[in-house]
Amino acid sequence: MKIQILAVGKLKESYLRMGVEDYLQRLSPYAKVEVKEIAEEKATEPLTEAEIRRVTDREGERILRHLTPDTYTISLVIQGVALSSETLANHLDQLATYGKSRIAFIIGGSYGLSEQVRQRADYSLSFSKMTFPHQLMRLILLEQLYRSFKINRGETYHK
Repeated sequence: MKIQILAVGKLKESYLRMGVEDYLQRLSPYAKVEVKEIAEEKATEPLTEAEIRRVTDREGERILRHLTPDTYTISLVIQGVALSSETLANHLDQLATYGKSRIAFIIGGSYGLSEQVRQRADYSLSFSKMTFPHQLMRLILLEQLYRSFKINRGETYHK
């Protein structure tokens, strides 16, 4: 399985970079996981709704360039479906079973995802009704992917 994480913005905090690298290393026996940082659109706050739409549209264009037609795309959005770790693991297992070997998870920037990206997504996933910094979501997502592979292989991992 090949997993892409398309994430808007760069990781600035060293503790997040270290965590991301740790989970990428842990995931390496299970899948090829690649994190691609998508350039964040520069904007001066406060922004109007039209300016926010312009920002997300430009970021969305950059995201969509990295997706191939055969990539199963999962967007991370608050309005998405909330799953347990076991259900996420099962969902990933089902995707692999039915030939979806290329999966992309999309993490938007400060203003979320464009309408085009949300429409392109095959699935919308929510980690919580709460808002998390988009940089932190990379680490949370990688941990849940690692947990999913451990669950699917029947291997132990802390609860």
